[in-house]
Amino acid sequence: MKKDEIRKRILEVGIVPVVRANSLAEAAFAAQAVLQGGIPIVEITMTVPGAIGLISELERCTPGLLVGAGTVLDAETARRCLDAGAQFLVSPGLDLETVKLAAKEDVVIMAGALTPTELMAACKAGADFVKIFPCAQVGGAAYIKALKGPFPQVPLVPTGGVNLETAADFIAAGAAALGVGGELIDRDAIQSGKSAVIESLARRFMEVVRNARNQKMPQKLPPVANA
Repeated sequence: MKKDEIRKRILEVGIVPVVRANSLAEAAFAAQAVLQGGIPIVEITMTVPGAIGLISELERCTPGLLVGAGTVLDAETARRCLDAGAQFLVSPGLDLETVKLAAKEDVVIMAGALTPTELMAACKAGADFVKIFPCAQVGGAAYIKALKGPFPQVPLVPTGGVNLETAADFIAAGAAALGVGGELIDRDAIQSGKSAVIESLARRFMEVVRNARNQKMPQKLPPVANA
């Protein structure tokens, strides 16, 4: 899949499930569950044991699933993830060398940022999306709305504090997509092998995003009657 297609897929779906798990098996279980729930995207974080090997396996063996690498802290790790087949990269903070590598390799990257200065630097370096993390601690949806004022053209992906109660507010505030971790990848469900729980959460998140986007669409005004 080409870079433009990957960017478009992320924008269309509007949710990037962030998989953090204690084992490779748990992470693979979570990835399959969100896919079955209707979200064809997954971000495998580098905190998962054997994460790079799992990225390679999912990319090869799971058609229709867009597999990204998360918690990428440096360009060396990014290179290893790309060699394993990662289709996009996500960093929790701003590492310019990683952003430049992604731009050079023509790969989608969500560069982490928190302040307007970091956001500007990320965009200048070639970031496709800017991940605002940790978003809840700096104002949540209100902070996204504030950033969209001076940066209306920047696709923002808030992460941290995104749940079923706040997701619609983030979309209304101008978020291009949402990074969702434990509120979707339910740890108890993983450990008990209850994929139906995660599948149900995935469908509910998709519905919330879809409804919030529909409410944002401008309403057509009735035609003006001729005098």
